Amino acid sequence: MQTSYPPLIVMGVSGSGKSTIGEALGQKLGMPFIDGDDLHPRANKEKMAAGHPLNDEDRAPWLEIIADRIGAELAEGTSIIVACSALKRSYRELLIAHAPSVVFVHLVGTQKVIAERQSHRHHEYMPNSLLDSQFATLEDLASDERGILVDLTQTPDQMVSYIITTLDENFVDHQ
Repeated sequence: MQTSYPPLIVMGVSGSGKSTIGEALGQKLGMPFIDGDDLHPRANKEKMAAGHPLNDEDRAPWLEIIADRIGAELAEGTSIIVACSALKRSYRELLIAHAPSVVFVHLVGTQKVIAERQSHRHHEYMPNSLLDSQFATLEDLASDERGILVDLTQTPDQMVSYIITTLDENFVDHQ
């Protein structure tokens, strides 16, 4: 029996563990992983590095690049995993317009927990000072969105196991 996983977007605020969990999922599921941060236009990276949050206008070209990449991979018969904040429903709607089968994996945690995690890391262009703006922008997944809520206080292995189990039970085409 072959299992066909849909494209996954590991979402959440900066410091929630999107890249770590996305990479681990990719290894477990045998799916390519792309860090959406690598797809930001230079102007976005410079703006964030200067401590300024992105606005909807800044994010639109980045989201289009991610959506196009997912669509191109699907056209080739490949599902991928992308780490992408996908903070607002409108951003997620743009992404699923290109790939309706996308499942959002939302890494959920309190601002206090994520701030503590961020204090132990350095991000090339996402200073910790932008965490407030990330939480202010975040719109949680609604019940009508294809998604999985994951408690980020679990270990990465526990999170990945939970995600795979939930995918298998709810979003996978078993042939």
